[in-house]
Amino acid sequence: MRKFIDQTIVIASNNSGKVTEIEEMLQDFKLKILCNQNFKILEPIEDGNTFKDNARIKASNTAFKTNLVSLSDDSGICFKSLNGRPGIHSARYAGKSKNFQYAMKKLNHELESKKDKSCKFVCALSLCWPDGYDITVEGEIHGKFKWPPTGNNGFGYDPIFFYPLLGKTFGEIDPFLKHSISHRYLAFNKLKNKIQKVVDA
Repeated sequence: MRKFIDQTIVIASNNSGKVTEIEEMLQDFKLKILCNQNFKILEPIEDGNTFKDNARIKASNTAFKTNLVSLSDDSGICFKSLNGRPGIHSARYAGKSKNFQYAMKKLNHELESKKDKSCKFVCALSLCWPDGYDITVEGEIHGKFKWPPTGNNGFGYDPIFFYPLLGKTFGEIDPFLKHSISHRYLAFNKLKNKIQKVVDA
């Protein structure tokens, strides 16, 4: 059974929103949690064809450069009527400046003529060791497009992702509630038992 090196894990991201959510999910494991910014690591080119591919690329890059176990998230929003777009290109929709207000307006324009406003959030998590071994899982949650954006919680596309079971967008719900139902939570749940076994080994 593999173990974390020095009970330390590096979150392979420079996205403060993602880092915060992943840190909160890892709290029960009593690990020392670092992220790319602690090592001044720039994220690699994400040229994979799937969320899982890109999660592995980011996790393996950080694990190799730090010689520590790394956990990466690759996530995005997918619209059925847009053939899955923006999908793995969700961050790129926001441009180099990561302007998600711009990205949401762009999606609204693309969806104006579409009857089907259904969408899903997808999250792939990849846990990677310095030798390249990885455990990669994926979770998703379904909702509908909401315009105009509502709520100031969360980050990214949360204000336009309407979750019917709660009657609110992810931008409106309490962050702790989001952490208990989100695509990231569902992916983490798949990874959780495997991580626990590694930590306890």
